[in-house]
Amino acid sequence: MSLVTTSASVWRDIRRPQRLIERSAMVYRRNWIIILSGLFEPMLFLLSIRVGLSQLVGDVEVSGRRIAYDEFVAPGLLAAAAMNGAIFDSTMNIFHKWKASKLYDALLTTPLTAADIAVGEIGWAVLRGTIYATAFLITMAAMGMVESAWVVMAVPVAALIGFTFASLGMAATTFMRSWADFEYVPAATLPLFLFSATFYPVSAYGDWSWVVNLSPLYHGVELVRAANLGVWEAALLAHVAVLVVLGVAGTTVAARRIEKLLLS
Repeated sequence: MSLVTTSASVWRDIRRPQRLIERSAMVYRRNWIIILSGLFEPMLFLLSIRVGLSQLVGDVEVSGRRIAYDEFVAPGLLAAAAMNGAIFDSTMNIFHKWKASKLYDALLTTPLTAADIAVGEIGWAVLRGTIYATAFLITMAAMGMVESAWVVMAVPVAALIGFTFASLGMAATTFMRSWADFEYVPAATLPLFLFSATFYPVSAYGDWSWVVNLSPLYHGVELVRAANLGVWEAALLAHVAVLVVLGVAGTTVAARRIEKLLLS
């Protein structure tokens, strides 16, 4: 069965994914400090760039314009904040609900489908990643790092980034056998954080610049950076397409894996 056919089948099975989002919201209403704590790391990172490296590096040329280094890095950190918020919620939290609390076994005895579980959990992870990114955007504005009013488009872009990484994270989690396997999560996200044109222009990678295009985060960084500069080009549609395709593929795999593991 082709990926397109499988994806269509999964999306037809969606009935009530909002119930999973409502449940997560109720849980975190009593544990809001967990979400709040995740807001500070990227903001402190941005502040360290502003105070330290920006003065040493100087200006960077982007889309024919020269901007301060901290303004170059800020959109990349915003994209990374969306990625981290989505990844953390769609990996360890999902594994706990699946293996430890057996939540999904219980949910599948209700009218909810495997597709509902996948889309609902991914939807909550997207919401968490978007909250992180929005708070980061407010911080950018307060620190004078916003170049254009189009920067508001960074919020839906952050949601798209969250969708991509939440779906990939949940799909990967369904293949994990124990908590020890989660060592692979930072092993995958850290290189993405460092080598997705977050801290350097693509040209700085020289002959290895083509590798950067393989990173999903890079496509998100380019979209956020374009929003901040207010520079829109047709080539940006390719970045959107990559994130959408990866997100749909990840959601499909996650739903099918849940169905196979819990219902077969």
